[in-house]
Amino acid sequence: MVQSPRSSLAAYLTTLQSEGRVAFTRNEAIAALGITEAGFLKAAARLQKRHLLFNPRQGFYVTVPPQFLSWEAPPPSWYIDALMRQERRFYYVGLLKAAELHGATHHAVMEFQVITDRQLPKIRAGRSWITFHFRKDARSVRDGVVERKTDTGTMKVSSPELTAFDLLRYIHVAGGIDAVATAIADLGANIDGEKLAILAAHFDRACAQRLGYLLDRLGHAERAQALHNRLTTAKALPWVALEPSKRGAGTSVTPIERNERWRVNVLRQPETDE
Repeated sequence: MVQSPRSSLAAYLTTLQSEGRVAFTRNEAIAALGITEAGFLKAAARLQKRHLLFNPRQGFYVTVPPQFLSWEAPPPSWYIDALMRQERRFYYVGLLKAAELHGATHHAVMEFQVITDRQLPKIRAGRSWITFHFRKDARSVRDGVVERKTDTGTMKVSSPELTAFDLLRYIHVAGGIDAVATAIADLGANIDGEKLAILAAHFDRACAQRLGYLLDRLGHAERAQALHNRLTTAKALPWVALEPSKRGAGTSVTPIERNERWRVNVLRQPETDE
């Protein structure tokens, strides 16, 4: 898109929106408008003060359509793919946000949670936050990532199977065992047992045991059978706690349940939202 050198940055934003785009880079705009970097930064600052432009990362900008002016930014789903291409990082939308996208609707998700292979600072995105959660070998689970259509293109999202594993892997970020159990209760019907078993190779054994136990308890035992078969092909499983112990916490509490099938010790039963 090449515009006249006399075109304003505001007109450029309008043109972008008419083409179904909201994200652009500083260099793109400078080239399209034929202006200097200083001129662009001055114009961008004016539009940011009016909440017509959002700058989540240096050199990366998002135009704010009229319906989102009070939010000061469009939904992160509209530009997360463009942002992560700019960062040159592998990513996928995950955890509770992915669970919501797959139909787990018991909680309003206040954070737009992203798994990526680089530690990145969180972004204040209007009324919400984009939070990044690090996994060094994130590409190892790429077979569990699916494309999801958005209003401006597509974004990468963890599948129901990968979402379930991640909820246990990042249990404290996901809100604890009760929030995780509530999400998995909703996700269970969408989980493919064979795909779940294949993904287990990329997660700690304890994480898989906890997930299997929850699926059984929440009425989705048939979805967990292939996972159980995979785990029990080797020697007997060691015992694990359903909730990972917090640093400095005591370990003398007697379990209320010792689940032999998954070798999981339960100190308290998780509570799910009905």
